[in-house]
Amino acid sequence: MTTSAGLLTVKACFKDRGLHDIRVALARPSVAGLFTGQLPDAVTKTVPYLFTLCAHAQRVAAEAAVTAAQGEAPRVFDSAELWLEVLHENLWRLLLDWPPALGLHPEKEAFIAWRNARQGGDCLAVTQNLLHHSLRPMAEKCLEMLVDRSTEEVAPDDGDQVMPAAALLAPQAWLEYWQGTAAQMPALLVPTSIRSAFLARLAETLAAVDALASGATFPVASAGGGGWGVGQTMTARGVLTHAVHVVEGVVANYRVQAPTDNYFADATALSSLLANLQFASLDQARRVLNQAVLALDPCVPYVAEVVDA
Repeated sequence: MTTSAGLLTVKACFKDRGLHDIRVALARPSVAGLFTGQLPDAVTKTVPYLFTLCAHAQRVAAEAAVTAAQGEAPRVFDSAELWLEVLHENLWRLLLDWPPALGLHPEKEAFIAWRNARQGGDCLAVTQNLLHHSLRPMAEKCLEMLVDRSTEEVAPDDGDQVMPAAALLAPQAWLEYWQGTAAQMPALLVPTSIRSAFLARLAETLAAVDALASGATFPVASAGGGGWGVGQTMTARGVLTHAVHVVEGVVANYRVQAPTDNYFADATALSSLLANLQFASLDQARRVLNQAVLALDPCVPYVAEVVDA
């Protein structure tokens, strides 16, 4: 989510029809050091210029953290622009990235037309039209291609139950971790399969359209006081967290924890999606590895390598 994109490297070995020895290396520059010694308001003004993806969410999370740390009232934000930001990222993935990953043609023209019209007065009608004519038909085609390759007996996968976005925010638990009174960050919600990740993203997209139509408030939460603050909000990739410690009026420490940082801190999440899967060929294993990475949706460029062991 930063202007300096960084790089995610994924490596795996193809052996006995499965993927083994999965390794990930996430290299991305930290912007948190830029804020040390700055006034809190300088941070909130700078954040949108440092992040090219989810810039509105980044600003809102930063403001929530800073105001909580200083005991101030939460700042007003524009829910509509946040819902549109989530829709932009989700529709990009569902219409442009997932189809080629499954051997289908992307809906490029339809997406570009929506993106050009999304800030207009008929945004809702344009979005609903895109869902009817492009997203739903494409989603059906994609789901036909997302077949189960597990070696274990499993129940039919209709996707994970999608929790309300606000229920996924845990600023108080994160604050305890930030202050050092909890040993670990709150547990990460990981999809159970590639197909369930796709279904969850589709459901989140439809829910965002409904929220935009009803004027629902975008989920933002915070916790803190006494110079310590945590602000959280949702992005298309999951929960975004900003944490700040203010000492004598200036920032002493700052942290940004994006979904990519969670999912690709190690190989655990990716390995869980690929465990027990069987492939007919090396090429098929490579395709599914790319689909698994796409399911977790890193916000940085990535390279994936599979070697035949």
